[in-house]
Amino acid sequence: MQGPNKDGSVLNKLNAINHPTNLVFNLILAFFALACFLPFIVVIILSFTDEAAIQAVGYQLIPSKTSLKAYEFLWNERDVIFGALGMSVLATVTGTALGVALTMLLGYVMSRPDYKLKGFLTWMVFIPMIFSGGMVASYVINIQLLDFKNSFHALILPLVVSSFNVIIARTFFRTTIPDSIIESAQIDGANQLLIFGVIVLPISKPVMATLGLFLSFAFWNDWFLSMLYITNPKMYTLQYLLQQIVANIEFMAKNPGLMVSMQEYIKSMPRESVRMAIAVVIVLPIALVYPYFQKYFISGLTIGAVKG
Repeated sequence: MQGPNKDGSVLNKLNAINHPTNLVFNLILAFFALACFLPFIVVIILSFTDEAAIQAVGYQLIPSKTSLKAYEFLWNERDVIFGALGMSVLATVTGTALGVALTMLLGYVMSRPDYKLKGFLTWMVFIPMIFSGGMVASYVINIQLLDFKNSFHALILPLVVSSFNVIIARTFFRTTIPDSIIESAQIDGANQLLIFGVIVLPISKPVMATLGLFLSFAFWNDWFLSMLYITNPKMYTLQYLLQQIVANIEFMAKNPGLMVSMQEYIKSMPRESVRMAIAVVIVLPIALVYPYFQKYFISGLTIGAVKG
């Protein structure tokens, strides 16, 4: 009885970290955490900095003069911005839900060792991850064959399924869900759809949270699809609209001869602070959503453990 206790004490002693080393590790991690968080703090500060102060002294952590002109400028464009915000939210929610559902289904099917088309589907998923048909081919198919121009489908379907995400789901199912559980359910008469919905999904919250996080980031930050397939301003996403605002401000500022009557207005535009305010508007919603996914990711790690 004393042997295991002695061995356990030895292992605990070997695995223990002394206080100076622990302090050094904490300081290093705190430094890297600050390095990741500090740029966003700088962006927030600059969005409240007066444009003249930025032009005079550059970027400062403690602004010499604060201003709300950047947010006033965005507020004056609120009708268009709120419309684009709604389009981005709708595309993100719809695309994330559809993407998680399709990815989980495909990953589960590919993880079943007795599925006859497993090898074929594996190659169908693996090849696009290595080789791509190119942007021109995708554009021609989506515009001429599928007629995606100025449609809501164009903002969702090109990103809804990713080979990388499918591989993540397949690996999770193969390494986490024991075949004995599936076989026991089959012996009890359950079909694959019932097994997937009642047994597999409840113990798959970690991978669902991970896929949801990846997909929501992809849909929320995407502006390229709007640039390719959308010409109707009412269907612009928030990212593409704000990118257009920044580009137009810079274009007018660099070409003073185009609109002589608007030069005083253009000069008074808070170009740098508007750019930072736009970054805050884009980043803040997804930053608020991240803890929600993180909560389910952590709690899902302890759900569905196989008990003897």
